[in-house]
Amino acid sequence: TYSPSEERDLLLLHRGCDPFAQTQRSKLQHRRARINQQINKEMRMRAGAENLFRATSNNKVKETVALELSFVNSNLQLLKEELEELNSNMEVYQTDSEAVNVPMIPLGLKETKEVDFTVSIQDFICEHYGEDSSLYDKEIKELMELRQAMRTPSRNQAGLELLMEYYNQMYYLDQRFFPLHRNLGVHFHWYDSLTGVPSCQRTLAFEKGSVLFNIGALYTQIGARQDRSATAGIDKAIDAFQRAAGAFNYLKENFSNAPSLDMSNPSLCMLVRLMVAQVQECVFERVTLTTQDTHFTSQLRLAQEAARVSDVYLLVQQTMTQPLMKDYVPFSWASMVQVKSEHFRALSHYYAAVALCDHTSEKAFLQFYINVPAGPPLSQILRDPEKRRKLGKAHLRRAVIRHEEAMRVHSLCKILRKMDILQDVLSLTHKRSLDKYSELDREDDFDETAEAPEIQSQTHQKPDITPPNFSTVQVTDIFQRLGPLSVFCARARWGPIRVICLQRGEGGLGLTLRGDSPVLVAGVVPGGCAAEAGLREGDYIVAVDGQDCKWAKHGEVVHMLKSCSDRGVELSVVTLHSHDIQVRKSVYVYQVERRAIMLSHSSDKENTRQRLLSGAKGQSSASLLNWNRKKKRDGSGVTKRLGSTFSLSFGSIRDNEAMY
Repeated sequence: TYSPSEERDLLLLHRGCDPFAQTQRSKLQHRRARINQQINKEMRMRAGAENLFRATSNNKVKETVALELSFVNSNLQLLKEELEELNSNMEVYQTDSEAVNVPMIPLGLKETKEVDFTVSIQDFICEHYGEDSSLYDKEIKELMELRQAMRTPSRNQAGLELLMEYYNQMYYLDQRFFPLHRNLGVHFHWYDSLTGVPSCQRTLAFEKGSVLFNIGALYTQIGARQDRSATAGIDKAIDAFQRAAGAFNYLKENFSNAPSLDMSNPSLCMLVRLMVAQVQECVFERVTLTTQDTHFTSQLRLAQEAARVSDVYLLVQQTMTQPLMKDYVPFSWASMVQVKSEHFRALSHYYAAVALCDHTSEKAFLQFYINVPAGPPLSQILRDPEKRRKLGKAHLRRAVIRHEEAMRVHSLCKILRKMDILQDVLSLTHKRSLDKYSELDREDDFDETAEAPEIQSQTHQKPDITPPNFSTVQVTDIFQRLGPLSVFCARARWGPIRVICLQRGEGGLGLTLRGDSPVLVAGVVPGGCAAEAGLREGDYIVAVDGQDCKWAKHGEVVHMLKSCSDRGVELSVVTLHSHDIQVRKSVYVYQVERRAIMLSHSSDKENTRQRLLSGAKGQSSASLLNWNRKKKRDGSGVTKRLGSTFSLSFGSIRDNEAMY
């Protein structure tokens, strides 16, 4: 048997939460959380000191405050340097395999403070839904436990599913408790994943975006820890990095006005390119593993694959040197990317040299070079063993130069110098190129070595950017007891619950019912029992004789009405304000949004839904979120009445979210 607290901990662990695991990665995350809190404290002190400095006219006070500010700024700089060193600590995320592989760059998770939904949701249930909020204490507790669990996900598929579950649950939370023109009053605090700078907003879009960022970050950690000494591990790493790229790309395309730099467009663009480069590196490693022969065509293929890896890392390096990113990206990241660009360019020239030493066909070299080498025609060089040897030697000379540049950049970064495995890889490949150069070098080579031409990069597998697929994680609306979302949502307005006492007359009850969950009073017979009791066309039946029937089917409600005794039946009904454009609009939005979700399993963009509210009267354009949609879909058609459980696709974001 377990105590209640132990049972809760076991439940959280089952969900993919791992708050107490003392692995190197979790220790790193805990240290990061502590530093984030210290940075937040120092920034509050700095803000207060700056306000005092501006407000006071006393020179003595100003001198004291200025001195205090210098101490605070110094502490902030030290904390940010410590945080950068933690974020640069790539080694703890790598595989434990003894195989010698170049380390990958993972991303740390964004930290967040605890959130207490209790008072805000209780008040909203009482005010908006007109129900006793104490009846929903269990649901509120379940929501808060789910959010608490997702703060520390385990580094595996269960942790990913936990984050996806909470992300999907926010669709319901959004519909239930976040009206279009009002905040719930809950503050969401998140820290920048690289700098630790805190951000706070009351919009659920910020919460969604931060969770989506952590899904991408978790994929990077899962990819980095794979054992890439075998093809199975490489394939898993490729899949993880492609999914990380998809999460960051989806976040970039669908969330705007991010308050933190890590979720800004330039940062996300850099992260997508970094993940694509790491996928390309894994593709090269797989080609290396599966190419056992030393035939010249295999060596040419390896040379072009390596050139491709170098090209994509060069693109990442250029992105990291953009004005906004230059002072933001950790120095160790920028150094690692430059090292890899030089390293794989060196490998490209090495494999080209090996292929030239075993040349048997001219056709293979037709599209191998970007530019034709200066001097004699390539065909003449390839037919002459001596000229071929000299061209191979030129390639090796460039390989050695690139290897030495990679080692030089590596030696300038303190973080990279601590990574023994990276030092081993660079040293081994450099020695191999030197040995091959010595093998081709001759004492009578008095001619100056020609410049080797650039190699045309090519790959047999282009990386895919795999968008998040939340349909794999089914969720049930925690607050489903409030009723179907088509009626009982934050955007709908209805009158207070009315209790109607019906007595069956000679002509029956005198009403017509339609639909399911909830059942609608489609018509009332004039002068009939229902009309005299006060029932109106358009009322929704929410209870029969005190029995809740918001989710009841048409036949079930009819059966309860037919089973009423001679004393009659009590109906609890609500009336939607049918003349309020906001209600019609919100119900329509809900139906079309749900249809888009159910149809978008094969889609990969948020733009599977159209902007439903952009033309609504009285709607301020400033309240709309700047979605970057490329397409629009027709919102017409008939949708089924919806249940409480379904598979959410990744297109589950409300059109009217904004992050300011």
